[in-house]
Amino acid sequence: MKRPRILVAGVGNIFFGVEVAQRLMRRRLPEDVRVVDFGIRGLDLTYALLDGYEAVILVDAAPRGGRPGTLYVLDITAGAAPAEGAPPIEAHGMDPLKVLRLAAAMGGRVGRLLVVGCEPEPSADADEMRAGLSDAVAAAAEEAVPLIESLVVRLLRGEEVAAGYDNLVTGKEGGSCQR
Repeated sequence: MKRPRILVAGVGNIFFGVEVAQRLMRRRLPEDVRVVDFGIRGLDLTYALLDGYEAVILVDAAPRGGRPGTLYVLDITAGAAPAEGAPPIEAHGMDPLKVLRLAAAMGGRVGRLLVVGCEPEPSADADEMRAGLSDAVAAAAEEAVPLIESLVVRLLRGEEVAAGYDNLVTGKEGGSCQR
């Protein structure tokens, strides 16, 4: 049986997804695993999705109403190739849903699509971006590295990956990893 090829894609601005990707790139991972900091380069991610990865793990901020620093593992495989057609190409934009639609329109298929997301810390001023990671998100970035490594191992073994993360405590702020 052929081992799956896995792409771990840090996406978004210079915060959670990018930070986690940078940390993972300094780790020793199996040769079938590629880690890339895509930042907001949606077109680059689109083309990477055409390379025939059996599994993709997107790493990004994921505002879902939890406490800042909460990690989520979301299996969105069923919705990996939305049927609404190809959106316009945005070379310097990163809307993961648009990227997935464009990749699907170009013939790209992803077998498994997981998102490892982190609840962001809201800025005091809603119109202003926070400079750097908050303490809660920085702690979650530290915890996300072994979490993603364990997901990779399970994907390579062909095991179920999303189950079993409901009660994992992450970070010093007491966030929890949820499906």
